Amino acid sequence: MNRREVGKEKEQIAAEFLKENGYIILEMNYNTKHGEIDIIAKDAKYICFVEVKYRKSLRSGLPEEAVNLGKMKKICKASQYYLYSHKEYMNHQIRYDVIAIENDEIRFYDNAFPYCL
Repeated sequence: MNRREVGKEKEQIAAEFLKENGYIILEMNYNTKHGEIDIIAKDAKYICFVEVKYRKSLRSGLPEEAVNLGKMKKICKASQYYLYSHKEYMNHQIRYDVIAIENDEIRFYDNAFPYCL
């Protein structure tokens, strides 16, 4: 399995995790010229823009450490485009979450980072 296939598999595992915890998946792999958002989901109060990171070993560090400021900015820009093009969600509160998958362990960070540009 190549890296992209592994990434898609882990994103699907993350989506299942969210569904099991009461989230509704609105989009997966949402692409804009500003960047990609792995998962866009809705819970009872928020539209959640979720970044999924996976590591099979810690040689490159923890998966959540890969969500750096540059990545956050791209996600935030892409989220604004999503909200602009999906007016039905414009008045919802938003949140930026991270799901880190290390081997078979899932760590969920809700409200992992603030809006930034």
